[in-house]
Amino acid sequence: MHELSIALSLAEVAGEAAAKAGARRVLAVRVRIGLLSGVAADALRFSYELATAGTLLEGSRLDIDELPVVVFCPDCQAERQLPGVQSFRCPVCGRLTGELRQGKELELASLEIETPDESAP
Repeated sequence: MHELSIALSLAEVAGEAAAKAGARRVLAVRVRIGLLSGVAADALRFSYELATAGTLLEGSRLDIDELPVVVFCPDCQAERQLPGVQSFRCPVCGRLTGELRQGKELELASLEIETPDESAP
């Protein structure tokens, strides 16, 4: 399960960014995952809890934006979202295309943090 190593890396990068921002703790982490990234969202969610234990991220929410596969069709001169990942054909004109525009992402998009000022009564 490579999602555990991804979750550990995510916790490390997010923890460093949160500490640099002066966070008291992290409330939420948002990631963007393309359908072709090879990352299983449910496995990442499970691994995230293990990876964040004892860190600034412990107890934080993991929000995952799953991104569809988008290709560029040279005949239509347009980006097209594929209905699945089995065929890389334009869903409008049927032309075979391999010009991938979206779908392989694995990105830390944002953090929601609590700073010491916000936690005071």
